[in-house]
Amino acid sequence: MENEIFNETKISRAYIRLSLPLVFSMVVTLIYNLADTFFVAQTNDTNIVAGVSLGMPVFTLLMAIGNIFGQGGSSLISRLLGQKENSGVRHVSSFCFYVTIITGIVIAVVMLIFRIPLLYLIGASEETFVHASNYYIYLAVGAPVIMLSFIHSNLLRSEGMSKESMAGTILGALVNIVLDPIFISVLGWGASGAAIATVIGYLFSDVFFVIIVVRKSKVLSINPREIKVPSSHIRQILGIGIPAAIVNLMQSASVVLMNQFLLPFGNEKIAAMGIVLKVNMIVLLLLTGFAYGGQPLFGYYYGSGDKKRLKELFHFCLRFISLTAIVLTAIVFLAAPFLMKCFMDNQSIIDDGTVMLRWQVITMVFVGIILLMTIIFQSMGKVVGSFILSISRQGVIFLAVLVIAFYTAGYMGIVASQAVSDIITVIIAGILFYKQLYKEFQ
Repeated sequence: MENEIFNETKISRAYIRLSLPLVFSMVVTLIYNLADTFFVAQTNDTNIVAGVSLGMPVFTLLMAIGNIFGQGGSSLISRLLGQKENSGVRHVSSFCFYVTIITGIVIAVVMLIFRIPLLYLIGASEETFVHASNYYIYLAVGAPVIMLSFIHSNLLRSEGMSKESMAGTILGALVNIVLDPIFISVLGWGASGAAIATVIGYLFSDVFFVIIVVRKSKVLSINPREIKVPSSHIRQILGIGIPAAIVNLMQSASVVLMNQFLLPFGNEKIAAMGIVLKVNMIVLLLLTGFAYGGQPLFGYYYGSGDKKRLKELFHFCLRFISLTAIVLTAIVFLAAPFLMKCFMDNQSIIDDGTVMLRWQVITMVFVGIILLMTIIFQSMGKVVGSFILSISRQGVIFLAVLVIAFYTAGYMGIVASQAVSDIITVIIAGILFYKQLYKEFQ
Protein backbone atom coordinates (compact mmCIF):
# COMPACT_ATOMS: atom_id res chain seq x y z
CA MET A 1 0.00 0.00 0.00
CA GLU A 2 1.29 3.44 -0.86
CA ASN A 3 1.11 4.93 2.66
CA GLU A 4 1.96 8.43 1.49
CA ILE A 5 -1.35 8.58 -0.35
CA PHE A 6 -3.20 8.30 2.96
CA ASN A 7 -0.83 9.93 5.42
CA GLU A 8 1.50 12.41 3.72
CA THR A 9 0.05 13.52 0.39
CA LYS A 10 -1.95 16.76 0.18
CA ILE A 11 -5.68 15.94 0.37
CA SER A 12 -6.57 17.25 -3.09
CA ARG A 13 -3.60 15.43 -4.64
CA ALA A 14 -4.41 12.17 -2.85
CA TYR A 15 -8.03 12.40 -3.98
CA ILE A 16 -7.08 13.04 -7.62
CA ARG A 17 -4.51 10.20 -7.59
CA LEU A 18 -7.13 7.74 -6.35
CA SER A 19 -10.18 9.06 -8.21
CA LEU A 20 -8.85 9.68 -11.73
CA PRO A 21 -7.96 6.00 -12.39
CA LEU A 22 -11.39 5.05 -11.04
CA VAL A 23 -13.12 7.64 -13.23
CA PHE A 24 -11.26 6.29 -16.22
CA SER A 25 -12.32 2.78 -15.20
CA MET A 26 -15.93 3.97 -14.99
CA VAL A 27 -15.68 5.40 -18.49
CA VAL A 28 -14.27 2.10 -19.70
CA THR A 29 -17.12 0.26 -17.94
CA LEU A 30 -19.48 2.52 -19.84
CA ILE A 31 -17.75 1.49 -23.06
CA TYR A 32 -18.66 -2.13 -22.26
CA ASN A 33 -22.31 -1.10 -22.44
CA LEU A 34 -22.06 1.49 -25.20
CA ALA A 35 -20.16 -0.89 -27.45
CA ASP A 36 -23.01 -3.40 -27.32
CA THR A 37 -25.61 -0.71 -28.01
CA PHE A 38 -23.56 0.94 -30.77
CA PHE A 39 -22.74 -2.19 -32.75
CA VAL A 40 -26.24 -3.63 -32.31
CA ALA A 41 -27.75 -0.30 -33.44
CA GLN A 42 -25.76 -0.55 -36.67
CA THR A 43 -28.10 -3.37 -37.69
CA ASN A 44 -30.86 -0.69 -37.91
CA ASP A 45 -33.25 -3.24 -36.42
CA THR A 46 -35.33 -1.55 -33.70
CA ASN A 47 -36.36 -4.90 -32.21
CA ILE A 48 -32.74 -6.02 -31.70
CA VAL A 49 -31.85 -2.67 -30.11
CA ALA A 50 -34.89 -2.90 -27.84
CA GLY A 51 -34.05 -6.54 -26.99
CA VAL A 52 -30.49 -5.70 -25.92
CA SER A 53 -31.77 -2.62 -24.04
CA LEU A 54 -34.13 -4.89 -22.11
CA GLY A 55 -31.10 -6.89 -21.00
CA MET A 56 -29.67 -3.85 -19.19
CA PRO A 57 -31.48 -4.62 -15.90
CA VAL A 58 -30.00 -8.13 -15.96
CA PHE A 59 -26.48 -6.75 -16.21
CA THR A 60 -27.27 -4.24 -13.47
CA LEU A 61 -28.53 -7.07 -11.25
CA LEU A 62 -25.27 -8.98 -11.62
CA MET A 63 -23.26 -5.84 -10.92
CA ALA A 64 -25.37 -5.18 -7.83
CA ILE A 65 -24.80 -8.62 -6.33
CA GLY A 66 -21.07 -8.46 -7.08
CA ASN A 67 -20.91 -5.07 -5.39
CA ILE A 68 -22.38 -6.48 -2.18
CA PHE A 69 -18.97 -8.01 -1.53
CA GLY A 70 -16.93 -5.57 -3.64
CA GLN A 71 -18.12 -2.34 -2.02
CA GLY A 72 -18.96 -3.90 1.34
CA GLY A 73 -15.53 -5.50 1.48
CA SER A 74 -13.67 -2.38 0.34
CA SER A 75 -15.40 -0.21 2.95
CA LEU A 76 -14.37 -2.59 5.74
CA ILE A 77 -10.84 -3.02 4.37
CA SER A 78 -10.29 0.76 4.26
CA ARG A 79 -11.16 1.03 7.95
CA LEU A 80 -9.07 -2.04 8.85
CA LEU A 81 -6.07 -0.52 7.07
CA GLY A 82 -6.57 2.70 9.05
CA GLN A 83 -6.47 0.54 12.21
CA LYS A 84 -3.35 -1.38 10.95
CA GLU A 85 -5.27 -4.70 10.93
CA ASN A 86 -3.54 -6.33 7.93
CA SER A 87 -4.43 -9.88 8.97
CA GLY A 88 -8.11 -8.96 8.98
CA VAL A 89 -7.72 -7.49 5.49
CA ARG A 90 -6.38 -10.78 4.13
CA HIS A 91 -9.30 -12.76 5.54
CA VAL A 92 -11.92 -10.26 4.35
CA SER A 93 -10.52 -10.18 0.80
CA SER A 94 -10.38 -13.99 0.54
CA PHE A 95 -13.91 -14.30 1.93
CA CYS A 96 -15.30 -11.80 -0.61
CA PHE A 97 -13.56 -13.56 -3.52
CA TYR A 98 -14.84 -17.08 -2.90
CA VAL A 99 -18.32 -16.16 -1.68
CA THR A 100 -18.85 -14.16 -4.88
CA ILE A 101 -17.94 -17.16 -7.06
CA ILE A 102 -20.38 -19.42 -5.19
CA THR A 103 -23.14 -16.80 -5.27
CA GLY A 104 -22.58 -16.25 -9.00
CA ILE A 105 -23.08 -19.94 -9.76
CA VAL A 106 -26.33 -20.00 -7.79
CA ILE A 107 -27.59 -16.86 -9.54
CA ALA A 108 -26.76 -18.33 -12.96
CA VAL A 109 -28.78 -21.48 -12.26
CA VAL A 110 -31.79 -19.52 -10.98
CA MET A 111 -31.73 -17.15 -13.96
CA LEU A 112 -31.66 -20.00 -16.46
CA ILE A 113 -34.46 -21.94 -14.74
CA PHE A 114 -36.78 -18.92 -14.67
CA ARG A 115 -35.69 -17.45 -18.00
CA ILE A 116 -39.10 -17.13 -19.71
CA PRO A 117 -41.08 -15.46 -16.90
CA LEU A 118 -38.16 -13.17 -16.11
CA LEU A 119 -37.90 -12.04 -19.74
CA TYR A 120 -41.56 -11.06 -19.81
CA LEU A 121 -41.11 -9.37 -16.45
CA ILE A 122 -38.37 -7.07 -17.79
CA GLY A 123 -40.62 -6.00 -20.66
CA ALA A 124 -40.02 -8.37 -23.58
CA SER A 125 -42.75 -8.42 -26.24
CA GLU A 126 -43.42 -10.90 -29.05
CA GLU A 127 -41.22 -8.81 -31.38
CA THR A 128 -38.28 -8.49 -28.98
CA PHE A 129 -38.45 -11.79 -27.05
CA VAL A 130 -35.99 -13.77 -29.20
CA HIS A 131 -33.34 -11.04 -29.14
CA ALA A 132 -33.79 -10.33 -25.43
CA SER A 133 -33.60 -14.07 -24.71
CA ASN A 134 -30.39 -14.53 -26.70
CA TYR A 135 -28.73 -11.69 -24.81
CA TYR A 136 -30.10 -12.86 -21.44
CA ILE A 137 -28.95 -16.49 -21.73
CA TYR A 138 -25.27 -15.67 -22.18
CA LEU A 139 -25.32 -13.04 -19.45
CA ALA A 140 -26.82 -15.66 -17.14
CA VAL A 141 -24.16 -18.25 -18.04
CA GLY A 142 -21.45 -15.66 -17.46
CA ALA A 143 -22.92 -14.43 -14.17
CA PRO A 144 -20.03 -15.66 -11.93
CA VAL A 145 -17.47 -14.09 -14.28
CA ILE A 146 -19.24 -10.73 -14.43
CA MET A 147 -19.86 -10.57 -10.68
CA LEU A 148 -16.28 -11.51 -9.79
CA SER A 149 -14.85 -8.54 -11.72
CA PHE A 150 -16.40 -6.12 -9.21
CA ILE A 151 -14.51 -7.68 -6.27
CA HIS A 152 -10.89 -6.82 -6.92
CA SER A 153 -11.67 -3.71 -8.92
CA ASN A 154 -12.96 -2.38 -5.57
CA LEU A 155 -10.56 -4.09 -3.15
CA LEU A 156 -7.42 -3.03 -5.02
CA ARG A 157 -8.46 0.61 -4.72
CA SER A 158 -8.80 0.22 -0.96
CA GLU A 159 -5.11 -0.68 -0.87
CA GLY A 160 -4.28 2.40 -2.95
CA MET A 161 -3.80 0.43 -6.18
CA SER A 162 -6.19 2.44 -8.34
CA LYS A 163 -3.98 2.20 -11.41
CA GLU A 164 -3.98 -1.58 -11.30
CA SER A 165 -7.76 -1.58 -10.85
CA MET A 166 -8.05 0.69 -13.88
CA ALA A 167 -5.72 -1.46 -15.99
CA GLY A 168 -7.80 -4.60 -15.42
CA THR A 169 -10.99 -2.82 -16.38
CA ILE A 170 -9.40 -1.37 -19.53
CA LEU A 171 -8.13 -4.79 -20.58
CA GLY A 172 -11.61 -6.27 -20.39
CA ALA A 173 -13.12 -3.34 -22.29
CA LEU A 174 -10.60 -3.58 -25.12
CA VAL A 175 -11.31 -7.29 -25.52
CA ASN A 176 -15.04 -6.56 -25.58
CA ILE A 177 -14.72 -3.78 -28.16
CA VAL A 178 -12.60 -5.95 -30.47
CA LEU A 179 -14.97 -8.92 -30.23
CA ASP A 180 -18.27 -6.99 -30.52
CA PRO A 181 -18.21 -6.23 -34.27
CA ILE A 182 -16.81 -9.70 -35.01
CA PHE A 183 -19.48 -11.57 -33.08
CA ILE A 184 -22.43 -9.25 -33.86
CA SER A 185 -21.88 -8.46 -37.55
CA VAL A 186 -19.15 -10.63 -39.08
CA LEU A 187 -20.37 -13.89 -37.54
CA GLY A 188 -23.99 -12.68 -37.50
CA TRP A 189 -24.65 -13.65 -33.89
CA GLY A 190 -26.62 -10.46 -33.16
CA ALA A 191 -27.68 -10.01 -29.54
CA SER A 192 -25.99 -13.30 -28.56
CA GLY A 193 -22.69 -12.02 -29.91
CA ALA A 194 -22.96 -8.83 -27.86
CA ALA A 195 -23.45 -10.82 -24.64
CA ILE A 196 -20.68 -13.33 -25.41
CA ALA A 197 -18.20 -10.52 -26.11
CA THR A 198 -19.12 -8.86 -22.81
CA VAL A 199 -18.59 -12.05 -20.78
CA ILE A 200 -15.24 -12.81 -22.41
CA GLY A 201 -14.11 -9.24 -21.68
CA TYR A 202 -14.94 -9.65 -18.01
CA LEU A 203 -13.13 -13.00 -17.94
CA PHE A 204 -9.92 -11.28 -19.08
CA SER A 205 -10.36 -8.68 -16.32
CA ASP A 206 -10.82 -11.40 -13.69
CA VAL A 207 -7.63 -13.21 -14.70
CA PHE A 208 -5.66 -9.95 -14.67
CA PHE A 209 -6.91 -9.02 -11.19
CA VAL A 210 -5.99 -12.41 -9.75
CA ILE A 211 -2.46 -12.08 -11.14
CA ILE A 212 -2.10 -8.62 -9.57
CA VAL A 213 -3.34 -9.81 -6.16
CA VAL A 214 -0.96 -12.79 -6.17
CA ARG A 215 2.12 -10.97 -7.45
CA LYS A 216 1.81 -7.38 -6.26
CA SER A 217 -0.64 -6.89 -3.40
CA LYS A 218 0.84 -6.69 0.09
CA VAL A 219 -2.37 -7.29 2.05
CA LEU A 220 -5.05 -8.83 -0.20
CA SER A 221 -5.46 -12.60 -0.48
CA ILE A 222 -7.21 -15.31 -2.50
CA ASN A 223 -5.94 -18.09 -0.22
CA PRO A 224 -8.93 -20.37 0.53
CA ARG A 225 -7.44 -21.14 3.96
CA GLU A 226 -8.00 -17.47 4.88
CA ILE A 227 -11.68 -17.41 3.94
CA LYS A 228 -12.91 -17.52 7.54
CA VAL A 229 -13.92 -14.15 9.02
CA PRO A 230 -15.65 -13.22 12.31
CA SER A 231 -19.40 -12.67 12.22
CA SER A 232 -18.89 -8.99 13.01
CA HIS A 233 -16.99 -8.58 9.74
CA ILE A 234 -19.70 -10.38 7.79
CA ARG A 235 -22.29 -8.04 9.28
CA GLN A 236 -20.18 -5.05 8.26
CA ILE A 237 -19.70 -6.35 4.72
CA LEU A 238 -23.39 -7.09 4.27
CA GLY A 239 -24.52 -4.02 6.21
CA ILE A 240 -22.68 -1.74 3.79
CA GLY A 241 -22.63 -3.99 0.71
CA ILE A 242 -26.35 -4.72 0.57
CA PRO A 243 -27.40 -1.05 0.67
CA ALA A 244 -24.78 -0.35 -1.99
CA ALA A 245 -26.17 -3.19 -4.10
CA ILE A 246 -29.70 -1.95 -3.57
CA VAL A 247 -28.76 1.11 -5.61
CA ASN A 248 -28.17 -1.17 -8.60
CA LEU A 249 -31.12 -3.45 -7.85
CA MET A 250 -33.45 -0.50 -7.56
CA GLN A 251 -32.05 0.81 -10.82
CA SER A 252 -32.94 -2.50 -12.45
CA ALA A 253 -36.44 -2.39 -10.99
CA SER A 254 -36.94 1.20 -12.13
CA VAL A 255 -35.84 0.40 -15.68
CA VAL A 256 -38.17 -2.62 -15.79
CA LEU A 257 -41.12 -0.58 -14.55
CA MET A 258 -40.29 2.28 -16.90
CA ASN A 259 -40.21 -0.12 -19.85
CA GLN A 260 -43.60 -1.49 -18.80
CA PHE A 261 -45.05 2.02 -18.72
CA LEU A 262 -43.45 2.88 -22.09
CA LEU A 263 -44.66 -0.33 -23.75
CA PRO A 264 -48.11 1.11 -24.73
CA PHE A 265 -46.32 3.96 -26.52
CA GLY A 266 -44.40 1.57 -28.80
CA ASN A 267 -41.04 -0.21 -29.07
CA GLU A 268 -39.44 2.95 -30.50
CA LYS A 269 -39.94 4.68 -27.15
CA ILE A 270 -38.28 1.73 -25.36
CA ALA A 271 -35.39 1.76 -27.84
CA ALA A 272 -34.98 5.54 -27.39
CA MET A 273 -34.98 5.22 -23.60
CA GLY A 274 -32.48 2.36 -23.79
CA ILE A 275 -30.06 4.57 -25.72
CA VAL A 276 -30.76 7.54 -23.43
CA LEU A 277 -29.95 5.55 -20.30
CA LYS A 278 -26.67 4.42 -21.84
CA VAL A 279 -25.72 8.01 -22.79
CA ASN A 280 -26.82 9.25 -19.37
CA MET A 281 -24.41 6.75 -17.85
CA ILE A 282 -21.57 8.87 -19.23
CA VAL A 283 -22.40 11.58 -16.72
CA LEU A 284 -23.57 9.23 -13.98
CA LEU A 285 -20.46 7.02 -14.07
CA LEU A 286 -18.11 10.01 -14.13
CA LEU A 287 -19.79 11.39 -11.01
CA THR A 288 -19.84 7.94 -9.42
CA GLY A 289 -16.13 7.57 -10.15
CA PHE A 290 -15.28 10.88 -8.50
CA ALA A 291 -17.50 10.07 -5.50
CA TYR A 292 -16.05 6.57 -5.04
CA GLY A 293 -12.54 7.89 -5.60
CA GLY A 294 -12.67 9.35 -2.13
CA GLN A 295 -13.98 6.17 -0.50
CA PRO A 296 -10.58 4.72 0.54
CA LEU A 297 -9.62 8.11 2.03
CA PHE A 298 -12.89 8.62 3.92
CA GLY A 299 -12.66 5.09 5.33
CA TYR A 300 -8.96 5.38 6.25
CA TYR A 301 -9.26 8.78 7.95
CA TYR A 302 -12.38 7.74 9.83
CA GLY A 303 -10.74 4.47 10.93
CA SER A 304 -7.61 6.31 12.13
CA GLY A 305 -9.61 9.11 13.81
CA ASP A 306 -8.04 11.90 11.70
CA LYS A 307 -10.92 14.42 11.81
CA LYS A 308 -8.87 17.28 10.37
CA ARG A 309 -8.14 15.51 7.11
CA LEU A 310 -11.64 14.01 7.06
CA LYS A 311 -13.21 17.49 7.15
CA GLU A 312 -10.81 18.87 4.53
CA LEU A 313 -11.56 15.93 2.22
CA PHE A 314 -15.32 16.42 2.54
CA HIS A 315 -15.26 20.11 1.66
CA PHE A 316 -12.96 19.54 -1.32
CA CYS A 317 -15.08 16.67 -2.69
CA LEU A 318 -18.33 18.61 -2.32
CA ARG A 319 -17.01 21.57 -4.32
CA PHE A 320 -15.27 19.45 -6.93
CA ILE A 321 -18.15 17.04 -7.62
CA SER A 322 -20.77 19.83 -7.76
CA LEU A 323 -18.75 21.82 -10.30
CA THR A 324 -18.07 18.72 -12.39
CA ALA A 325 -21.80 17.86 -12.44
CA ILE A 326 -22.75 21.34 -13.64
CA VAL A 327 -20.22 21.26 -16.49
CA LEU A 328 -21.22 17.76 -17.63
CA THR A 329 -24.92 18.63 -17.51
CA ALA A 330 -24.40 21.66 -19.74
CA ILE A 331 -22.43 19.65 -22.30
CA VAL A 332 -24.91 16.76 -22.54
CA PHE A 333 -27.95 19.07 -22.54
CA LEU A 334 -26.63 21.02 -25.54
CA ALA A 335 -25.28 17.97 -27.40
CA ALA A 336 -28.33 15.72 -26.81
CA PRO A 337 -29.52 15.50 -30.48
CA PHE A 338 -26.00 14.76 -31.72
CA LEU A 339 -25.42 12.11 -29.03
CA MET A 340 -28.65 10.34 -29.96
CA LYS A 341 -27.81 10.42 -33.66
CA CYS A 342 -24.43 8.81 -32.94
CA PHE A 343 -26.28 5.64 -32.00
CA MET A 344 -29.21 5.48 -34.39
CA ASP A 345 -30.05 7.66 -37.40
CA ASN A 346 -33.81 7.45 -36.86
CA GLN A 347 -35.43 10.88 -36.58
CA SER A 348 -38.27 9.71 -34.36
CA ILE A 349 -35.88 8.08 -31.90
CA ILE A 350 -33.57 11.14 -32.03
CA ASP A 351 -36.45 13.51 -31.24
CA ASP A 352 -37.85 11.38 -28.40
CA GLY A 353 -34.40 10.64 -27.04
CA THR A 354 -33.35 14.28 -26.99
CA VAL A 355 -36.24 15.21 -24.70
CA MET A 356 -35.67 12.14 -22.51
CA LEU A 357 -31.92 12.77 -22.21
CA ARG A 358 -32.30 16.42 -21.22
CA TRP A 359 -34.72 15.49 -18.45
CA GLN A 360 -32.31 12.80 -17.25
CA VAL A 361 -29.33 15.17 -16.83
CA ILE A 362 -31.03 18.36 -15.67
CA THR A 363 -30.66 17.46 -11.97
CA MET A 364 -27.21 15.85 -12.10
CA VAL A 365 -25.72 18.32 -9.61
CA PHE A 366 -28.12 16.88 -7.03
CA VAL A 367 -27.14 13.36 -8.10
CA GLY A 368 -23.47 14.18 -7.48
CA ILE A 369 -24.26 15.32 -3.95
CA ILE A 370 -26.39 12.23 -3.30
CA LEU A 371 -23.58 9.95 -4.48
CA LEU A 372 -21.02 11.72 -2.29
CA MET A 373 -23.25 11.47 0.78
CA THR A 374 -23.90 7.78 0.08
CA ILE A 375 -20.18 7.02 -0.20
CA ILE A 376 -19.46 8.85 3.07
CA PHE A 377 -22.10 6.82 4.91
CA GLN A 378 -20.70 3.60 3.44
CA SER A 379 -17.07 4.51 4.21
CA MET A 380 -17.87 5.22 7.84
CA GLY A 381 -19.91 2.06 8.27
CA LYS A 382 -23.15 3.97 8.88
CA VAL A 383 -25.58 1.27 7.81
CA VAL A 384 -28.88 3.10 8.39
CA GLY A 385 -27.99 6.24 6.43
CA SER A 386 -26.44 4.20 3.64
CA PHE A 387 -29.54 2.01 3.44
CA ILE A 388 -32.00 4.93 3.28
CA LEU A 389 -30.09 6.71 0.52
CA SER A 390 -29.63 3.44 -1.38
CA ILE A 391 -33.37 2.79 -1.60
CA SER A 392 -34.31 6.38 -2.44
CA ARG A 393 -33.13 7.99 -5.67
CA GLN A 394 -33.76 5.08 -8.06
CA GLY A 395 -35.71 3.05 -5.54
CA VAL A 396 -38.70 3.80 -3.37
CA ILE A 397 -38.79 7.53 -4.16
CA PHE A 398 -38.36 7.03 -7.90
CA LEU A 399 -40.89 4.23 -8.16
CA ALA A 400 -43.48 6.25 -6.22
CA VAL A 401 -42.85 9.32 -8.36
CA LEU A 402 -42.95 7.24 -11.57
CA VAL A 403 -46.34 5.70 -10.76
CA ILE A 404 -47.88 9.00 -9.69
CA ALA A 405 -46.40 10.87 -12.67
CA PHE A 406 -47.61 8.27 -15.16
CA TYR A 407 -51.21 8.42 -13.97
CA THR A 408 -51.24 12.22 -13.69
CA ALA A 409 -49.11 13.30 -16.67
CA GLY A 410 -48.86 10.22 -18.92
CA TYR A 411 -45.86 9.93 -21.20
CA MET A 412 -44.20 13.18 -20.07
CA GLY A 413 -44.68 12.09 -16.48
CA ILE A 414 -42.51 9.06 -17.20
CA VAL A 415 -39.85 11.25 -18.82
CA ALA A 416 -39.70 13.76 -15.92
CA SER A 417 -39.96 11.29 -13.04
CA GLN A 418 -36.21 10.84 -12.47
CA ALA A 419 -35.63 14.58 -12.11
CA VAL A 420 -38.37 14.89 -9.51
CA SER A 421 -36.95 11.90 -7.63
CA ASP A 422 -33.48 13.50 -7.58
CA ILE A 423 -34.81 16.68 -5.97
CA ILE A 424 -36.62 14.77 -3.23
CA THR A 425 -33.64 12.49 -2.55
CA VAL A 426 -31.08 15.30 -2.21
CA ILE A 427 -33.29 16.85 0.49
CA ILE A 428 -33.36 13.49 2.32
CA ALA A 429 -29.55 13.22 1.99
CA GLY A 430 -29.06 16.65 3.54
CA ILE A 431 -31.29 15.81 6.50
CA LEU A 432 -29.55 12.47 7.11
CA PHE A 433 -26.12 14.07 6.95
CA TYR A 434 -27.08 16.70 9.49
CA LYS A 435 -28.63 14.14 11.85
CA GLN A 436 -26.00 11.37 11.66
CA LEU A 437 -22.66 12.74 10.40
CA TYR A 438 -22.44 16.49 10.95
CA LYS A 439 -20.64 16.11 14.28
CA GLU A 440 -17.93 13.97 12.65
CA PHE A 441 -16.85 16.93 10.51
CA GLN A 442 -16.65 19.51 13.30
